[in-house]
Amino acid sequence: MAAEAQIQTPGASPAASVSTVVGLTDVKVNYSRPKMKGRKIFGEGKDFLVPFGEMWRTGANNGTVVSFSDDVKVGGKDVKKGEYLVLTIPGATEWTVILYSDVAMGGNTANYKQEKDAARVTVKSSKLTERVEAFTVNISDISDDNTKANIQLAWENTAVNVGVTVDYDTKVMKSIEAGTRVSPGNYIAAANYYFDNGKDLNKALEWITVGINTGNKEAFWNIHTKAKIQNALGDKKGAIETAQQSMDIAKKADSDFGYIKINEEFIAKVSAEMPKTPTKKK
Repeated sequence: MAAEAQIQTPGASPAASVSTVVGLTDVKVNYSRPKMKGRKIFGEGKDFLVPFGEMWRTGANNGTVVSFSDDVKVGGKDVKKGEYLVLTIPGATEWTVILYSDVAMGGNTANYKQEKDAARVTVKSSKLTERVEAFTVNISDISDDNTKANIQLAWENTAVNVGVTVDYDTKVMKSIEAGTRVSPGNYIAAANYYFDNGKDLNKALEWITVGINTGNKEAFWNIHTKAKIQNALGDKKGAIETAQQSMDIAKKADSDFGYIKINEEFIAKVSAEMPKTPTKKK
């Protein structure tokens, strides 16, 4: 007997996901996207699909699940790594956003128990100038230092941003401590991290020197980093000598990756900052 063919049709609320790395933390959201279909979504009273003051599964079907690969802060509240249902209580100007520990509850909010909240925060809502036809989740506004981002929920003419803060420094510092004990090559990465993040520059200089001496001595980009650390420590004469060494090696390379010019500009800048030696009168 011939097998019956399965007929596939588009879902009313298609599945979607969004993910990114904030610092060193994987942040991922899986959700379903209901559409407006001419309905009024957020407002006061039963004429609206999602009335103010009532708990919403946040999306459709089994609701919305967010996961974090490390411990984070959400809206300033400590949240352990793991998966959570995102439940919301919309309001006219503020929303309550709940991270719920019992993911198995899915979209059945009738089974909600407040003692299973992992975090509950209040966030301001904002009005959108353009209508969002299908419920949309984005992870946006990643800060320059990679420590913060927003999870944005948007539908109809309303959006809310839920702040997420990560701590990668502790993770990096533990990695540096372990890595520099077993692999001298990690000294370069450790030195760069210390320099870029304003940590102990003397330790950074020590590590970059060990890394250069035990690794690729022709890596002019690492030698230039050493010059920058020396300059930051106030050793301008040493910084110029090291930058000159970097430039001399770069000139012999098949490609200097722009480091000839970088070193020239660095030497000129540091030289201009050095105190002038007074000329002796005859």
